[in-house]
Amino acid sequence: MADSIDPEITAHVAALAGAARLASRRLALLTRADKDQALLAMADALDSASAEIIAANDEDIARGRAEGLAEGLLDRLRLDGPRVQAVAQALRDIAALPDPVGEIVRGSTLANGLQIRQLRVPMGVVAMIYEARPNVTVDAAGLALKSGNAVVLRGGSAAAASNRVLVKVLRTALEAQGLPPDAIALLDEGGRDAVRALMTARGLIDVLIPRGGADLIQTVVRESTVPVIETGVGNCHVYVDAAADLYKALAIVVNSKTHRVGVCNAAESLLVHRSIAPEFLPKVLAQLGWAGVTVHGDAEIESFAREAGAAYSLATDEDFAREYLSLDISARVVDSLEQALVHVQQYGTGHTEAIVTEDRAAARRWTAEVDAAAVMVNASTRFTDGGEFGFGAEIGISTQKLHARGPMGLAELTTTKWVVEGDGQIRR
Repeated sequence: MADSIDPEITAHVAALAGAARLASRRLALLTRADKDQALLAMADALDSASAEIIAANDEDIARGRAEGLAEGLLDRLRLDGPRVQAVAQALRDIAALPDPVGEIVRGSTLANGLQIRQLRVPMGVVAMIYEARPNVTVDAAGLALKSGNAVVLRGGSAAAASNRVLVKVLRTALEAQGLPPDAIALLDEGGRDAVRALMTARGLIDVLIPRGGADLIQTVVRESTVPVIETGVGNCHVYVDAAADLYKALAIVVNSKTHRVGVCNAAESLLVHRSIAPEFLPKVLAQLGWAGVTVHGDAEIESFAREAGAAYSLATDEDFAREYLSLDISARVVDSLEQALVHVQQYGTGHTEAIVTEDRAAARRWTAEVDAAAVMVNASTRFTDGGEFGFGAEIGISTQKLHARGPMGLAELTTTKWVVEGDGQIRR
């Protein structure tokens, strides 16, 4: 595959990654105070450049509308005043977090007197390939800096103008702090060849994190020769159990689906136990209908949807498996907790799965048997988020099982090394 990539683009990516590698060596030696000062300077710079950032984002929004970008994706793309303030605040939140670098994961003194310690250290150069989420540009840069890594960013074309301005502001702030601006690099040219060159830059890039839709993630996983931390799509379920508090359930379902539809932790599927369906479904479908949600349900859902005045279509297997990222939800009546678990196993993506129940045995079974990065009991799926978990920000939500799973914060951007100290010991 690498032979078919334009050699000039391959050389450009290699130069970008090489400069990031040099910068990463400098970052690895910084104290926490140095890194926190830089993060605060970057946050202040974003606030100062808010008007310029919003103007660039307006260009992206206008282009996205002209190209027919879905409303959910436009929402992900949008940066207004409060959102610029929020991404700047995320950098301040990261600055306030403990520095993971140098943390002793474990250690001991052996019988022969050797002292061994496993320490957290930076990975080196982290690359990200992501779609229309300009806030990811800032989150990734901040998390990488705090964990001592350089970052190479490849954002989607939909956010091109926003990302160029954001990276310019961040690099300028770094340079003003006496730090190498190449610690934050933007790969914004070269088209598909640039993406493929980045995916095959093994030895220059230490780890690659894709963040976006299923097609993007699976392409990176299949074609990359650089180690990948796989983030996943979110076909997240809310199961309302026979023993649910229906007042809680109503609030949780509506919040999980409608709070923000274009994100991976929004609920896409609703499962309702048959014993409470006649009482609960008319209420929840009416609330979803008022919010503009279309219900894609099994045959039993139809009469409830019509009674509630909610838009309805008969669901197919594809509907139950789909991550909508829009005002749509699949719905099904189930006979038991067992049937709900089987449904989640068949259609879930291992992201976030929620149960609403007052039955502690049912809750324990759900948390034990559901295979997902996050499992919720009586809480909205929207809480699967690095900021909500207290990480300050996240670089993505991993649905794989190696190294990192769930929201990835600072610790997940480090690896470890063993330091062994002796006094002349030799192995016999």
